[in-house]
Amino acid sequence: MSQASPGPKAPAAAPERIVIATRESRLALWQAEHIKARLEGLYPGCRVELLGMTTRGDQILDRPLAKVGGKGLFVKELETALLDGRADIAVHSMKDVPMVMEPAFTLACICARENPLDAFVSNRYESLDDMPPGAVVGTSSLRRESQIHASHPFLCVTSLRGNLDTRLRKLDEGQYDAIILAAAGLTRLGMESRIRSRLPAEVSLPSAGQGALGIECLAERSDLIGWLQPLADAETEACVSAERAVARALAGSCEVPLGAYALMREGRLWLRGFVARPDGSRLVRAEREGAAVEAESLGQALADELRAHGAEEILAEIGK
Repeated sequence: MSQASPGPKAPAAAPERIVIATRESRLALWQAEHIKARLEGLYPGCRVELLGMTTRGDQILDRPLAKVGGKGLFVKELETALLDGRADIAVHSMKDVPMVMEPAFTLACICARENPLDAFVSNRYESLDDMPPGAVVGTSSLRRESQIHASHPFLCVTSLRGNLDTRLRKLDEGQYDAIILAAAGLTRLGMESRIRSRLPAEVSLPSAGQGALGIECLAERSDLIGWLQPLADAETEACVSAERAVARALAGSCEVPLGAYALMREGRLWLRGFVARPDGSRLVRAEREGAAVEAESLGQALADELRAHGAEEILAEIGK
């Protein structure tokens, strides 16, 4: 499955032990500890343990993700631990979860979202608008890069890899004049003071699922799916399902600069999306509004509209 399972209600019998597979970066461990605490609150008699792992995405730091296999590199080892029984669940940042999942796995639930916007982090400037021509901005994301090129073509955008602490260290060493990070990660680690400004969605539309945590397990584990349902947030699940439907329909990966962002507005789902050339020389935008229960079809419709307005040509260029 590629979206959160509606799942049954929590079973009467409480779990005795749950093992969480997690990456070992500070942010990933915070996320796993957060879910661990919530599960222990729900099931006081349950032993919840962490299985820390290093993924290929964590190991390959000298090349952009788009060049080495994309964000799936952050989940493969965790999924192997689920398959061989070393772990019961894996906690992911939803923006790192591939848009198409193997049939053996499911997203048991998606938890309430943190702020999904991108953060501008700099020791010298307050915002992108304050930066002079030629100033260097670091980001690991073609999505961010294309939008910065489109709105601030005079800036120099260069690749930035590594975990959150590594990226901040490179900024502090003067390798970059500013870096763009997900606001959610900084907030979760108590580093909100590093944020000089949040980039409005109109300037940097977020990645599908950004700011949301997803819990993955084997599709056959109906017991786990039931136990995890109290952690699910219906509004976040609807928004993220719509966003992922856009990206999935457009073959979304690290190689395609695209964004999709949904939010609830007066009881309706408001979905925006874009596809761009990596250099920002062409950027196609569209938006749709609909009922939350139609999240998947709304995402597909938006993807179709983007294709009709020129995204098809951009995707063909990138695929060459």
